[in-house]
Amino acid sequence: MNANLPSPNDGPSRLGKAMLFGAWIAATALIAMLFQNYLDRRENPNQNLASEVGPGGVSQVVLRQSIGGHYVASGTINGEPVIFMLDTGATMVSLSRQLARRLDLPMRPGGMSKTANGMVQTWITHLDSVSLGGLTAHNLRATVLPNFPGDQVLLGMDFLKRFELIQRGGELTVRLPS
Repeated sequence: MNANLPSPNDGPSRLGKAMLFGAWIAATALIAMLFQNYLDRRENPNQNLASEVGPGGVSQVVLRQSIGGHYVASGTINGEPVIFMLDTGATMVSLSRQLARRLDLPMRPGGMSKTANGMVQTWITHLDSVSLGGLTAHNLRATVLPNFPGDQVLLGMDFLKRFELIQRGGELTVRLPS
């Protein structure tokens, strides 16, 4: 009659317990990765931009607003990937000193500039090319800000004035002038 009672050997083996623990770790990591991807897409819904042909055969890029209402998009500076925030209130392209160093940009003193955070010492650099989804501008000056947080680049009017901008319904179309 004792043959039907549970014994200590009836539970999962050590290998089985380790595999179950590993499966839980893998599932948790996958969920975290998917959630981070979801958050990244909300912050930058324009990660895989490509120009398209718009009305009249003109090249254009259509950007969707981020969750914060900004136009954030992936692009390149001198062929290196960066994240832009379009800023019609900025005169020039502006980036952090850390990003300028990572991109190996030459810097020279630029003087003092008035920013939203007050007066700051700046540096000036030269950008051979700035590209947003295939729309490219060459030979731009940029401001390097010492305390600018993160790696996001403000894409100012020196780039944007070369294109037509049409904002409608949470989308911004950036296109070559017709």
